[in-house]
Amino acid sequence: MTRLPDAAGHFGPYGGRYVPETLIKACGELTRAYQKLRKEKKFCEEVRYYLETYAGRPTALYEARNLAAHFGRGRIFLKREDLLHTGAHKINNTLAQGLLAKRIGKTRIVAETGAGQHGVAAATAACVFGLKCVVYMGAVDIERQALNVYKMKILGAEVRPVTSGSQTLKDATNEAIRDWVGHVEDTHYLLGSVMGPHPYPMMVRDFQSVIGKETRGQILKTAKKLPDYLLACVGGGSNSMGFFFNFLKDRKVRMIGLEAAGEGIASGHHAATMMKGTPGILHGMKSYLLQDKNGQVQLAHSISAGLDYPSVGPEHSYLKDSGRVRYEAITDREALRAFELLTRCEGIMPALESAHAMAYLPKLMPKTKKTDVVVVCLSGRGDKDMATVQQHLKA
Repeated sequence: MTRLPDAAGHFGPYGGRYVPETLIKACGELTRAYQKLRKEKKFCEEVRYYLETYAGRPTALYEARNLAAHFGRGRIFLKREDLLHTGAHKINNTLAQGLLAKRIGKTRIVAETGAGQHGVAAATAACVFGLKCVVYMGAVDIERQALNVYKMKILGAEVRPVTSGSQTLKDATNEAIRDWVGHVEDTHYLLGSVMGPHPYPMMVRDFQSVIGKETRGQILKTAKKLPDYLLACVGGGSNSMGFFFNFLKDRKVRMIGLEAAGEGIASGHHAATMMKGTPGILHGMKSYLLQDKNGQVQLAHSISAGLDYPSVGPEHSYLKDSGRVRYEAITDREALRAFELLTRCEGIMPALESAHAMAYLPKLMPKTKKTDVVVVCLSGRGDKDMATVQQHLKA
């Protein structure tokens, strides 16, 4: 596949830079700075240093033999991003962007968060690099992710509740962009996923591609072959894009992104952007979007705060249309069952986001052969979701 995006930030018809005039200059400066720094040996070495000595890379590739025995078919491996400092893949991106912000002379960062993992990771990076940090978070998500809110505040970040709209990730992103518009001179918008205006989808993908790079080397060493299947959850889509990217040219590796079906596709209460969305523009990008016939953004729903978003990264939209990646939707109930299954089989409690990827195994594994290798990106751990799980599952 052709390396994308193009110079204007397009992945086929998707992506681009749909922002107020105030931000055109800021986006251009950020693009030029990133294009320069990504080729700078010192910057790349510094990013690697922080990922290895602070975040805890490389993460383990664990063979889940008990889980595989449960299905009685192929081999299952878990890429353990949940073992990273702060508990999820988000730290890969925030450390790199935090260093970038410091190098381009910014003294303040703003971020959006849904599940709180990006907010915690952004606040953590702000501590490391001596930056002020403001995190926007929907009021609904603040209530269901109270532990992460407390962590952000302890880390010194200001958490600003968002009470407009659905009071979730979409609205938090709106407010973070408004803040950036008003403070472009000293502020870097530390966007948490492969979405938004160019260069963010490219930049965040590149910073998260360490997941796939490691996975490729580890599985070749352990299984002596490339995976037959890769599974990852998709909200904005950074863990999955980072996981898939280094395998895109390997046509025999089948990739499946799992988004949130919420209470069911037919119910209308879901975040199944790829399954039910149509191309539209939101948050500075053109991508698949949940919208009505008049182009009004529809409310998204998921038990998982990190998947509760009505759009998706533009590269995912391109990969869907090209057929290179298949996208399926998982209900809240299926994700909870997967959470319980992994916990009981392997003693690993996944984030509810990651549980959506795990929930595809009952559909996939009966179709696999004994020699097939399935790798699941375990993007985060479930500590933050204990209150939600407790409400829905009986111990």
